[in-house]
Amino acid sequence: MPPKKNPLNLNPLQLRTLTLLQEIARLENAPAEDEEGGFQITSLPHAHGNHFHLGHAVVAAKDATGLQNDAVWTILERKGIVKRMPGAAILTATGVAYETGLRDQILHHSDH
Repeated sequence: MPPKKNPLNLNPLQLRTLTLLQEIARLENAPAEDEEGGFQITSLPHAHGNHFHLGHAVVAAKDATGLQNDAVWTILERKGIVKRMPGAAILTATGVAYETGLRDQILHHSDH
């Protein structure tokens, strides 16, 4: 039997938010000291106009509303995906490895 897609039953907003947190963690590349396999996230992007940039990718602001939504963070923390700290967050190993299936849909790359 193949593994279940979305085994933690995250809703679409939570999945989009996790996808962005995974990309931020990948770009910052700051392993968490007290979390094996986790990465520290120290800054979140802010939209200008209807989009923002993550590395070379462009993300529509509508896909990032969960980054500023406390309820989304609470659920992700409850499910063991993130740990919030003052001024930072830790994306746990569970969060790093979770396959959202949305990376190519919300991270838009230029073809030049």
